[in-house]
Amino acid sequence: MQLTMPEEIMLLLLDDRTGRPIGLPAPAGDYALASAMLMELSLQGRVDTDMERLVVANAAPTGDDALDEALAMIAASPVVRDSKHWIVELGRRATHFRERVLESLAGKGVLRKEEGRFLWVFPDRRYPKGAEGAAEVKEVRARLREVLLEDTIPEPRESLMIGLARAAGLVPLILSPAEQEGAAARVDQVADLEELGRSLSSVTKEVYAMMLAFAGAH
Repeated sequence: MQLTMPEEIMLLLLDDRTGRPIGLPAPAGDYALASAMLMELSLQGRVDTDMERLVVANAAPTGDDALDEALAMIAASPVVRDSKHWIVELGRRATHFRERVLESLAGKGVLRKEEGRFLWVFPDRRYPKGAEGAAEVKEVRARLREVLLEDTIPEPRESLMIGLARAAGLVPLILSPAEQEGAAARVDQVADLEELGRSLSSVTKEVYAMMLAFAGAH
């Protein structure tokens, strides 16, 4: 089954057993999901990006609801913006886009949608992985491990996915502690190969620096 990059990163962002979010605290996952949408649009030839701008190259629908909504937002902008702007802008709507991606995965049978109550009062929705979802996650992790541990030349998709995993704090789910120590430089090398990966890293660092400065002032 061919999944989009937003779908793949969403699978990595969910605990295998509980279906609850894992990785770094917000907004890291929000920006990773936003970047995944831009990356998928780029891979499908819908947007072009460089250091100074991200533009629509082909406005034709992709057939994916979340991607098409993001593409329409970019196309409707009266001003040409760079990738960092769109990572932040789409990240602000991450809750909305997350639901669209989760529903898509549930519709494909990759996730199971479970409705319940937390403390018997608050609505609680989870998306545990079924057999199909577990197999997809295993395939993604194996693909990324090969790039990081065997020093193979990465395809753009793998380079972008490793950038997403680094930004969202998911590398520990791909490599063991010993492997992480030995592959730290390789992670950074691969993650920074693509402009969108570098932009995501920059946005994430800036936001967390602001959060730490705010916390230190209070």
